[in-house]
Amino acid sequence: MSTGTVPKPIAGASNFIDERLGAGNFLKRNLRKVFPDHWSFLLGEIALYSFIILLLTGTFLTLFFKPGMGHVEYQGSYDALKGVMMSEAYASALSISFDVRGGLLMRQMHHWAALLFIGGMMVHALRVFFTGAYRKPRELNWLIGVLLLTLALAEGLTGYSLPDDLLSGAGLRITEGVAISLPLVGTWITFFLFGGEYPGEDVIARFYSLHILLIPGILLALISAHMILMWVQKHTQMPGKGRTNENVVGSPFYPAFMVKAGAYFMFTFGVIAALGTFAQINPIWLFGPYTPADISAGSQPDFYMGFLEGSLRLMPSWEINLFGTAGGTLALSVLIPALVPMGIIMTGLALYPFIEQWVTGDRREHHVVDRPRNNPHRTSIGMAAISFYGVLWLLGANDELSSYFQVSLNWTTYVGRFLVFAAPLVTYIVTYRICLGLQRSDAAIIGHGVESGVIKRLPHGEYIEVHVPPNEGIEAHMRGKTPIPVIAGADADGDGIPPKGMRGPLGKLKATMSKNYGGEKIPLDDGHGDGHGDGHHEEEHSAVGHGGDEKSLTR
Repeated sequence: MSTGTVPKPIAGASNFIDERLGAGNFLKRNLRKVFPDHWSFLLGEIALYSFIILLLTGTFLTLFFKPGMGHVEYQGSYDALKGVMMSEAYASALSISFDVRGGLLMRQMHHWAALLFIGGMMVHALRVFFTGAYRKPRELNWLIGVLLLTLALAEGLTGYSLPDDLLSGAGLRITEGVAISLPLVGTWITFFLFGGEYPGEDVIARFYSLHILLIPGILLALISAHMILMWVQKHTQMPGKGRTNENVVGSPFYPAFMVKAGAYFMFTFGVIAALGTFAQINPIWLFGPYTPADISAGSQPDFYMGFLEGSLRLMPSWEINLFGTAGGTLALSVLIPALVPMGIIMTGLALYPFIEQWVTGDRREHHVVDRPRNNPHRTSIGMAAISFYGVLWLLGANDELSSYFQVSLNWTTYVGRFLVFAAPLVTYIVTYRICLGLQRSDAAIIGHGVESGVIKRLPHGEYIEVHVPPNEGIEAHMRGKTPIPVIAGADADGDGIPPKGMRGPLGKLKATMSKNYGGEKIPLDDGHGDGHGDGHHEEEHSAVGHGGDEKSLTR
């Protein structure tokens, strides 16, 4: 369908390309591709632009960083460490900070961009999860996103360790402990990473190769695939007036979206540059060089590794000795916190689209997303996972909490062990009730309208507030709600014969889950049940006008 006259800049560029590569039609078509407008769609762009800034600042840093563990005597500009023996990596990191023009700014921008990259990916994943944007046909893109997040954590870990200061060395020591505790392959992996007994002589060089070459290459390939799939499958859109699964309402890629994206990139760049200028982060010169004999109190990793730190601190000192002294030892106090929380979160994210499809039997294509309140079980599961992550993240600083609030470190740990199980359960229940309450509020607005602020006296003397219909855009947004599918036969009574696929234990479990997960919890037309405003609805459209929607292109 036509989206209007092709702008002259597009036509000229298309003709130039077409005459040489035969790709003019492709360029014309894609430059006019329509993108929906919603603030939550910008969350993924934050991660994308931060990655670009990471590549730019990282390229600068590689020109001056020396990934070696050979011992040198520091003779740089920082007087407090002059004459101290340290690794080449730490010495070059100090040189970047104090002797290279703009080096400290680049270091800090790189670090802030890394935090924003992972943080942006996390909130983008939450947006996709809570709105159900992972559903068919986007399951593959969702899996790519989960893999991107996992690799970003590995990229952050390898980069965090490169300066070889005392803080990053403490994290590296934990990494070595986790690796060596793995059954059968732990010793081999440890020797491979460290080049021998810890700390070895090769770990910085090997982490450097992973950090600047292997992982970024995979990230770049996956981000490209992620963007191409999004482009081909078209972007999801929020429910609203004129929005269906067959169209896209929004602005064309050129010029509207390109201008917005360019401005947003510059805004992201400006924020990271301001943080790098005014907000100190990772002052490695205060920590000193890493030596295995030194430890520090109150050391904390970057936020994205905080939940793994917390799980290590909360886990009891359990271990299993296999076959007595002749066998090996399973250090459960390291294995469980290192693998289980990450496994629960990442595996749960990867499998959820397919589990939901199995439970609901929904194999339709979805291009209009859900409001989180309209799928209360999914939203409650997501919030429970956030609370699980949050408790682990918070207890990663249990020593700091104990010191600041003057409470026993043991009691802080015991409370954390209780909360890591209780908080997700309570969060699930509370979130579910909130979602139902919000659905009732929507039903009341559809059924009775909204308060106009006009007080009216009825003939028998009662005073009421006049209600008027909601704005057309708001009403269309609310009416975008669709019932959650339930598999056929799941809601049949016990007297009927269940379908063949639901006669066994697994089938009965599937039917029960589908009946509870799916269906319409609070119908929109059920707004008269709460008694709010009964008899007060007035057809007074003048009190609240139906504001015109902004112009957009529909394809």
